[in-house]
Amino acid sequence: MKKKKEMSLDTLYRLFIYVALITLAISIIVPVGWVFVASIKENSEFYGSPWTIPKGVYFQNFIDAFEKANMGSFFLNSVLVTALALVILLVVALPAAYVLARYRFWGSKLINTLFMGGLFINVNYIVVPIFLMFVDADALLRKMGGDGFFLNNLFVVALVYAATALPFTIYLLSGFFITIPRDYEEAAYVDGSGYFRTMIQIMMPMALPSIITVILFNFLSFWNEYVISMTLLTKDAKTLPVGLMNLMQAQRAAANYGQLYAGLVIVMLPTLILYIMVQKKLTQGMSLGGLKG
Repeated sequence: MKKKKEMSLDTLYRLFIYVALITLAISIIVPVGWVFVASIKENSEFYGSPWTIPKGVYFQNFIDAFEKANMGSFFLNSVLVTALALVILLVVALPAAYVLARYRFWGSKLINTLFMGGLFINVNYIVVPIFLMFVDADALLRKMGGDGFFLNNLFVVALVYAATALPFTIYLLSGFFITIPRDYEEAAYVDGSGYFRTMIQIMMPMALPSIITVILFNFLSFWNEYVISMTLLTKDAKTLPVGLMNLMQAQRAAANYGQLYAGLVIVMLPTLILYIMVQKKLTQGMSLGGLKG
């Protein structure tokens, strides 16, 4: 009797898990699929039932989004800012996480505590102070006879992105580096390898799943970021999320829904492609990461 009860409870638990996962998948797949379908509809088709299949593939929506709504320029700005931010972040975070995880020196505990404290800082709360500091810095540069540098500068935006992502990135990478046995480093030192060479040629290739996880998470964060780019880029050089919001506001009056959904697809497509490409590595990185006491 006990075995039958245990089996029935186990079956009910599995059934509940399957139903919950299927429901979650449907709640994600249906809206995403609907956006893709809506992006190839003609504008007249939106005035009927929203669930009707499009009569044909209307690629003019994407052409109009790139040319008329300037989404092509915003797309290139987002690619540039995201790539720069990821490069800056990895160049700083990888050595920092490795050193903090593998070595103990004077002040290392304090530095670790400061980085952990950065996890609790909401970036949206410090955007205004950053903006005011940049305004004052540009004003000082103009007084000295130069031009403004900090505002409306894609490199500066990428630098801010990388700085705000450092605490989480170092936390995740440190958790992985701690789990690697020290035998690999000791063997490398015996063979005459220095600290830097050991880090680059031995430790970082072993940390590749965790590095890919960090790249994906931060890519999603940088690519979809809106508040910082809207605040620091006040002129024409805008990123894709800001350009999409401007497109949404413009299309509310024009009622050009196909062009609007095409803009949504342009924003979503790179993240979907990247996730499909690194899905296996992402699962490995998430299972191997995490700090161990």
